Amino acid sequence: MTANLAHHAPFFAVKNGQLHVESVPATDIAERFGTPCYVYSRAALEASLDEFLNELTGVDALVCYAVKANSNLAVLNVFARRGAGFDIVSGGELQRALAAGADPKKIVFSGVGKSAEEMAFALKTGILCFNVESAPELERLNDVAGSLGLKAPISLRVNPNVDAKTHPYISTGLKENKFGVAYEDALAIYQRAAALPHIEVTGIDCHIGSQLLDPSPFAEALDKVLLLIDQLAASGITLHHIDLGGGLGIRYQDEGAPTVNSYLQPLLKKLKARSLKIVLEPGRRLVGNAGALLTKVEFLKPGEVKNFAIVDAAMNDLARPALYDAWHDIVPVVPRNTAPSSWEIVGPICESGDFLGHSRPLAIAPGDLLAIMSAGAYGMAMSSNYNTRPRVAEVMVDGDQAHLIRRRETVEELLALESLLP
Repeated sequence: MTANLAHHAPFFAVKNGQLHVESVPATDIAERFGTPCYVYSRAALEASLDEFLNELTGVDALVCYAVKANSNLAVLNVFARRGAGFDIVSGGELQRALAAGADPKKIVFSGVGKSAEEMAFALKTGILCFNVESAPELERLNDVAGSLGLKAPISLRVNPNVDAKTHPYISTGLKENKFGVAYEDALAIYQRAAALPHIEVTGIDCHIGSQLLDPSPFAEALDKVLLLIDQLAASGITLHHIDLGGGLGIRYQDEGAPTVNSYLQPLLKKLKARSLKIVLEPGRRLVGNAGALLTKVEFLKPGEVKNFAIVDAAMNDLARPALYDAWHDIVPVVPRNTAPSSWEIVGPICESGDFLGHSRPLAIAPGDLLAIMSAGAYGMAMSSNYNTRPRVAEVMVDGDQAHLIRRRETVEELLALESLLP
């Protein structure tokens, strides 16, 4: 168990024979708030942000946390208090960021399908920048800004056609992906943007994928973007900032996740001679290893081919294993001293794809608590009510205190949104 938790220390560690989150025993959290529940470490969140801030000391830079990774108000507030900005992809995320105390001037708005209503809301709010992802979006934004008598600050999300070497579902910088404008088209679209009366060209944006474990594609993408910046300057378009996106990976199992230093320093060296503000959009890297999903073993169902451990968490609570065949370490909260068996960790959902882990060597019994680690990113944010399962509670641990930051839903609340026909 200790080996599995090495990359979570000191925020998640075994003390006195059981898993603790900071100074709070995980059994106390489960007893107080029930299972399944998500639990986050405030100190882990702040330490992850500090990794970036420390590397950026003395640099004109802004870290904009990617809200989609984990949008809980308390999580956003931890980052807002530390001066972070936010990368949003919807009007709802903009409302969340504002409710959590975000500075509108530190918000960038990404996403391929911004509605006119979302654009108007963001313009009235006074956000830092729109990351525009297509020529039609640019025209719509110009029209919306004109109707409000405003100018929209924009950067184009340029697709550098760089292979991020990650899962195909989370690769975003290749020609066949839906994101951004083609590298070859960017110059012409920038020239169109510069000619529009209600658009103010301020920057350039690039994001090549998620869960990247090799820093070299970032440098390759930056080289292509810098060439484009020089072409723009030659055509009379001067930029004020460069947004390098996010995507830096974390360790889920035994991956060699790069340090923030090894990722950022090569990029900072390339940018040193240029007077460009640097914007970064880390998401998973800030929250992934700062959270876990606590779940209880309901039944053990040994079989001839496989042994199933049926737990009270399911694919609706944590979709990543079913969606990507993603690995999450699964550890007993109170380890047993008996010999382990191999278990399929599955939930109560009526789908064969409802699993949280395959072939895990665990010594467990009904009623035991398990912690599904590295669940802080794309866990609660992607959860659903499939099978009419209320979404789970979320808890934030701060030292020796555990705070409920989202209460568990009730079935009555789910039904209240629906109506019978007359």
